[in-house]
Formats: sequence, structure tokens, C-alpha cells
Amino acid sequence: MSVKSLKKIGVLVSGGGTNFQSLIDTIHHKYGEIAVVISNNRHAFGLERGDAAGIPAVAINPKGYPSNEAFDEKIVEILSGYDVDLVVLAGYMKIITPAFVEAYPNAIINIHPALIPSFCGAGFYGMHVHQAVIDYGVKVTGATVHFVNEVADGGPVILQETVMVTDDDTPESIQQKVLKIEHELLPQAVKAFCLDQLSVEGRVVKNKAASN
Repeated sequence: MSVKSLKKIGVLVSGGGTNFQSLIDTIHHKYGEIAVVISNNRHAFGLERGDAAGIPAVAINPKGYPSNEAFDEKIVEILSGYDVDLVVLAGYMKIITPAFVEAYPNAIINIHPALIPSFCGAGFYGMHVHQAVIDYGVKVTGATVHFVNEVADGGPVILQETVMVTDDDTPESIQQKVLKIEHELLPQAVKAFCLDQLSVEGRVVKNKAASN
């Protein structure tokens, strides 16, 4: 694959950016080009990961905008300026607006630390998810990569993987188990998108590579 044919990726982060690092390590300049990383938190370590990889890193303070719509309009403006084909939410702790979704239909990918449709939607983020898993007593949890639509964690599922929940698990130990598979699933999904292997039919995402 020539460099000219690589799809351009914009990554949004809010914190440490370990999933972003997995994309730098496995996708960048191989299957896609990460054109920019953007954060709503100027202290996010993910921005430093971008700097270290030579990727433009941009911090934008939501408090500088009168509404979420105005903030997202700025995000989309930046992404458009880098000719981004795919947006990846890699630990981005902000619900995006319908106008943002409309700007990138079936071209925004998110990673969620549970098996959607379980433990997802409003209030289910970060350690809250893993605590809910323990409180409910389920024996299996995992991670989900999905396209983003107007409903929080409601878009079509691209990939899922499971991990077992044991009696002595804590939210922290589950988080580590799930993170390990997140770092595998997210690059797989992004690679498939970059290679034009994904198609969406209603709620069903089909992967050409998986069917071959």
C-alpha cells in the first residue's frame, strides 16, 4: 500500500491515551496516517504521546465555547483541516453532538470497556463500568468497538471480545484485563476501516476480511 492511499485518522483523547498508543504502534504509517490528536484536556498525556510520535497535538478547552455544539463545530473544523477520513474516540470522555456525528457518518469509532448493550450509555464510563460489572455479579465482561451514532454507546457493533470475571476481581483488575483486549480490538477495527473491509447494513457491521 502506498503512502498516498492511506486514510487519514483523527484521534480524540481525554487522558493517558493508552489506546491511542496502540494505534500509533500498529496503524500509523502502516494502514492509516494519524493526522492529528485532539484533547478536551490540555494536561492529557495522550497529547504528549502525539508529540513524541510527531503527530500534531491540539488541546481545546470546552469552557471557551458557549455550547457543546459550538465546541464540536470547532473540533470538526480542525479535523476537516487535516482531511480526516476516520475519527477515533480513544478514551474521549465527552459525549459528541449530533452535528458531529452527521459530519462523519459511520466514520467515528469508539471503544467501550464492556459488552454493549450491557453496562453502557449515560453514566457508564471509566471505572463506573467495572464497578457495575462487579455489583451485578456477571461472570463475563469485555470490550466493544462500535461506530458512533446519536445515542451514547448506541452505534453498530464492529468487534467484541470477552474476559472472565472471577470472585476475587476488583474494578481495577477488571480494568487491566479489559484494557489488554482494548489494545488489540481497536487497532483491528481501525485497520479494517482503513482497508475498506467494513460495511454497515442497518445495525449489522460486516467485515469482508472475517468472511474470507
